[in-house]
Amino acid sequence: MIDYIQQLGSAGLVLCHRLGVSGVFLLRVIFRKPKLSRFIPFLIEQLYVIGVLSLLIVVISSLFIGMVLALQGYNILDKFGATHELGNLVALSVTRELGPVITALLFAGRAGSALTAEIGLMQTTEQISSMEMMAVDPLWRIISPRLWAGFISLPILTIIFMLIAVFGSYLVGVDWLGVDAGQFWSNMQAAVDFRIDILNGVIKSLVFGFVVTWIAVYQGYFTTPTARGISRATTKTVVYASLAVLGLDFVLTAIMLGGW
Repeated sequence: MIDYIQQLGSAGLVLCHRLGVSGVFLLRVIFRKPKLSRFIPFLIEQLYVIGVLSLLIVVISSLFIGMVLALQGYNILDKFGATHELGNLVALSVTRELGPVITALLFAGRAGSALTAEIGLMQTTEQISSMEMMAVDPLWRIISPRLWAGFISLPILTIIFMLIAVFGSYLVGVDWLGVDAGQFWSNMQAAVDFRIDILNGVIKSLVFGFVVTWIAVYQGYFTTPTARGISRATTKTVVYASLAVLGLDFVLTAIMLGGW
């Protein structure tokens, strides 16, 4: 029993230490003051690598999710004679929950793992140590552009996800299942509130983008410089980021809906 308590205490101390290190790491990155003329090209490059290269998987996933949501929603609403509410169901589900959460999970799996592997490989090949020897701050040159690029990219990808998902639901609901197009769009317009639904979804995506990218760059920067270490860090990024997204989604939803 005593050994179990000691192990639990040791695990708690390790967790607190890692949280402290990650917090200090984040503050060091955020409060860097780079020259914008030199920083913006690095940021644009990472916006392409992180955001644009993640666009394809987001578009394809959102299209099929919207189609499946419309098909399942129609079958449920048909039992109550409320198929005209299909637009409401799809729009509210996508803007409030599915859009921010699924986009963040896809982002963590694609861009987050790539960031961790890339930075971990830099550590393994001693590129970051070489920068420090040449008086180049790796937090400014490597970490900061990736952190802010992830923060900017995910909300944009989330908005694209929402639009494509609604379009996919329209294809199934209206063109295939025969829901009236006028009712589909008018009911959706009447039900969706910009501040409560769309803006809150975008706020969620901002939080998710920041946290997912923070986890990814932290795991890469502090990885064990071996092939096995990079593999473990990449796995931790996907697992921790996914759990963080789901946990934060509950907290943010409770706050936005007035539960707290």
